Amino acid sequence: MSTEARFATAVPGAPPRTDGRSPHLRHASDARTAAILRPILERPSAVFLALLALAGAGLLWWAYAWSFQLRHGMIVAGIADWGTGGGVPWGFYVGSFIWWVGIAHGGIIISAAVRLFGLEAFKPVARMAEMLTLIALSIAALYIVIHIGRPDRVVTSVLPNLPQTIRTSPLAWDVTVITLYFVLTATYLGLTIRPDLYALRDRLPPLFAPVYAALLLGYRPEDKHKIERMAWWLALAVIVLAPLFLHGGVIPWLFATMPGQPGWFGGAQGPQFLTIALSSALGSVIIMAYVFRRAFRWEEILPDEVFAGLGRWLALFALLFLWMQLQQNITGSVAPPAAVEKVTHAKMEEPLYWLALGLVGLALAYLAIQMIFPRYFNVERTVIAALLPVSATLLEKTLFVVEGLMYPVFQLYEAVPGHYTPSWVELSSAVGAFSILVLFFLAMSRIVPLVEVEADGE
Repeated sequence: MSTEARFATAVPGAPPRTDGRSPHLRHASDARTAAILRPILERPSAVFLALLALAGAGLLWWAYAWSFQLRHGMIVAGIADWGTGGGVPWGFYVGSFIWWVGIAHGGIIISAAVRLFGLEAFKPVARMAEMLTLIALSIAALYIVIHIGRPDRVVTSVLPNLPQTIRTSPLAWDVTVITLYFVLTATYLGLTIRPDLYALRDRLPPLFAPVYAALLLGYRPEDKHKIERMAWWLALAVIVLAPLFLHGGVIPWLFATMPGQPGWFGGAQGPQFLTIALSSALGSVIIMAYVFRRAFRWEEILPDEVFAGLGRWLALFALLFLWMQLQQNITGSVAPPAAVEKVTHAKMEEPLYWLALGLVGLALAYLAIQMIFPRYFNVERTVIAALLPVSATLLEKTLFVVEGLMYPVFQLYEAVPGHYTPSWVELSSAVGAFSILVLFFLAMSRIVPLVEVEADGE
């Protein structure tokens, strides 16, 4: 029996529906709800199983690489002691950490904006953005664990000293901000998903009944209005805190307030980080939405208009990203202090930096063309355009971290200039991170609705 047919049949014991809607609207709503539940109720497809196997293999590969690092020490990474070791102490790990935090913060900002500003057209991707935030924050936290060399240092060094180091340590601030936004996002997601789980409780697979029971603990349907208000206030908090504690605040301030590293120093870093976060998050949401649309035949739930709208916002933030880069390069090239001129000159001679800007510029050019000439709009091309800033921002953030350390103000280590090339161990962490992301969404797609059911029926 097809999924639609299953839901066309009344659930035994379920009360008759008295929502006042016409039979036509009720039928349309039921059909869309059935489509949203398709990933949960249908048997896993061959593509699903292939992705599961591929992601599992990627995770195993990264586990081997990390165990190699744990056995031999951080020397197997491309990073080294600053100056005396002829290298830099931060590289791909820290660049990836910033990038994943940016995606996480951008994801929750997108979801909060949808609820706060009533952007109903983007509501089908709101929950995906919330889930993306949770897993991206988890991966970012994992990068901290990888970078400190030994996981036990989290327990023996980081957490016990957090009260003393919170005012001075960038690591302590990172841990605090990640924890704060993980709790905030999990609460936000929990509030919005509980009404759906309650409404669908008779249709969900009994295999995960304990999970649903835990998520619905203490839930009362008569509190729905209160829950909606709480979610609205949480969304407001996210939007207000975005320039202060999200990717426009604490994370860039940890770099921008270090005058010893002119590549990091300056008031432009906050807005620059925020544009990067929103560009990478919007690109990631577009890619995810397309994958789910193809995998579960969600053309009606995620219509072309969703991709066109997200593409317009991505074009805006890609433009702002390039504009902020221009500001920094102009001020770093025209009569700057010597240290700023040095790091700007090094950046301008780096081909990978221009590759990153070129990828963002290419995406912006296509998205602008399809806005001006809608006949050139195409979902697949929009997804490809979204992939460009996502990859470019990871490259730019890694270069940002490395160049800030390679060209400090002080000359203590001038005789042993640093250089950096990420090792296979570091690059394997990217394989592991993306594998974790894929496994997370594969699992979530089998347990909970990835799209708000009630929103879909409105």
